[in-house]
Amino acid sequence: MNADFSRTLALLRQEKGISQRKAAKELGISQALLSHYENGIREPGLAFVKKACDFYHVSADYLLGRTLDRDGGMIDAESLYDSSDEKGTLCGSIAATLQKKMLVNTAGVLFELLGKTNDRTLITSAGSYLGGAFYQLYRALHRASGGKEGYFGLDATAYQSGAVDAQMRADYIAYASSLAALSEKDGAFAPMEDEALAALYPGLMQSVTQVLHSTEEKTNSLLGRK
Repeated sequence: MNADFSRTLALLRQEKGISQRKAAKELGISQALLSHYENGIREPGLAFVKKACDFYHVSADYLLGRTLDRDGGMIDAESLYDSSDEKGTLCGSIAATLQKKMLVNTAGVLFELLGKTNDRTLITSAGSYLGGAFYQLYRALHRASGGKEGYFGLDATAYQSGAVDAQMRADYIAYASSLAALSEKDGAFAPMEDEALAALYPGLMQSVTQVLHSTEEKTNSLLGRK
């Protein structure tokens, strides 16, 4: 089976907010065997795939990475992958759709949780920080595609010297300061336990988990950690 299966299997469990031991018990296998399945060390049989689909309430096609729809909705494999290179990669339009879905879902959950604090500074500083990241990505794309720098109100010298990075840092400081102030006065925070979040945002927490996991994986790789 492909790597999508093992990763999806692990993400579904994390989204459900349960331990590997508890999931293994519910699925009728040992924790060690489930660990092998989630890490792609061993391949399960059809009986396990059926049990996992019933337990996580998803289709087999979703679990196997053949569709983005949890209930089925097949995507033609030829339209999903570009086989022009040796390993095969996701087609650009599909990859863009997947990234958009993950980030939109993650941003939605984040701002839903921030909204429960009722702290205007916290919410606006988070929006401004993310806006800075989008600004830089969009401006770089605009420039690479032949767009003129005059389109932007921030001059090229200030931009290239890191002015947006500085503003993002200031936004993050405001965000962290607001969080600290809320914590000190026992402000209203939403429950952050895995089970509570999975119940509040069914279907969305897989995107959050995947974004977090991917960032940690890349950062640990950058730091030379496994």
